[in-house]
Amino acid sequence: MHYYSLGKIPHKRHTQFRKPDGSLYSEQLFSTEGFSNTYSLLYHSYPPTEIVQIDEPYSVAAKTIHDKQLKHRCLKGFHVAAEDDYLKSRKQLLVNNDCKISVAAPRNSMTNYFYKNADADEVLFIHEGTGTLKTMYGNIPFSYGDYIVIPRGTVYQLHFDTQENRLLIIESVGGPITYPKRYRNQMGQLHEHAPFCERDIRKPENLETHDEKGNFLLYIKKQDMMYPYHYLAHPFDVIGWDGYVYPFAFSIHDFEPITGRVHQPPPVHQTFDGHNFVICSFVPRLFDYHPLAIPAPYNHSNIDSDEVLYYVDGDFMSRKHVERGMFTLHPGGIPHGPHRGSVEKSIGAKETRELAVMIDTFRPLLMTEHAVPIEDKNYYLSWLPDDAQGGIGMNDITS
Repeated sequence: MHYYSLGKIPHKRHTQFRKPDGSLYSEQLFSTEGFSNTYSLLYHSYPPTEIVQIDEPYSVAAKTIHDKQLKHRCLKGFHVAAEDDYLKSRKQLLVNNDCKISVAAPRNSMTNYFYKNADADEVLFIHEGTGTLKTMYGNIPFSYGDYIVIPRGTVYQLHFDTQENRLLIIESVGGPITYPKRYRNQMGQLHEHAPFCERDIRKPENLETHDEKGNFLLYIKKQDMMYPYHYLAHPFDVIGWDGYVYPFAFSIHDFEPITGRVHQPPPVHQTFDGHNFVICSFVPRLFDYHPLAIPAPYNHSNIDSDEVLYYVDGDFMSRKHVERGMFTLHPGGIPHGPHRGSVEKSIGAKETRELAVMIDTFRPLLMTEHAVPIEDKNYYLSWLPDDAQGGIGMNDITS
């Protein structure tokens, strides 16, 4: 992250900063990893500690299944039904202690409550829909293809323009979401060879200061429990702030692919780092230009990582029967690669128009109860020849 400031702040930190009526603004240090990592200082119209009421908490822990995890799987994400409420629409599909992968199809904006994830940084990938992320740091408009990175502890609302919305949500439980270290110099600036730069990062704008008192409902997620808190002051009562911790947006369409004479490995597509996982962007790009190059990916063994690919749009040269919103999970321990015929078919092709998000985790992922009804249970057979598939009941491979 890079230093940024919005609104009004005092000349020196931890000094008197007064309202027009003479009373003091309330300073808040918003920091990660205690006082040793990045932080921001926010100036509230009222103390952010004034709690009116706490309702009964309830569990939002994922219910996982533990049978036959070492198996290639396919999940149809768009088969998860839409719901009116944002929080209720969030369905965890694949989880471990570092990373939680969910989808959401909310119809309505968050107008009567606020939300804070105190467990994890969140990455919201906007697959369908447009709107605005509203936070105490300001607003960020979003649209198709945007990654929205929300640091843990950030109070926010999502305001949608329509009722047709589809989101991929990635939670980083073990640590913050960052840019890969190899993309940054010792000062934190993105290198010239990085596939994106600071100009591509969209920071909060239009800071709205709500100088309001009342009863404001805030749902706080902590240790897989949801705590309904009621606060006396509006959570977005900030008059100004500065620092290194704040939400931001980055469009997958601004990712500049790295290509070569022969097929490049998945790390060239990396976009973000999490603790024990990475997020990568597969975008339209020119294929390899060696005269004997094979553009399709080679078979590879995930010995120590689970690979999740979320298909967004376009044509995928290595897989058959791909549809929008589909997940494939290729677990560590067994090899995977292109479907039959894909390698030969890719030779001579000049470019790909695929768009996908990949999450590689370094600890095994478990499926949840929400993933079971949307699974294509025959997916693991999809590498067989067509005549072999037909002989063992594979006619419904895409059902």
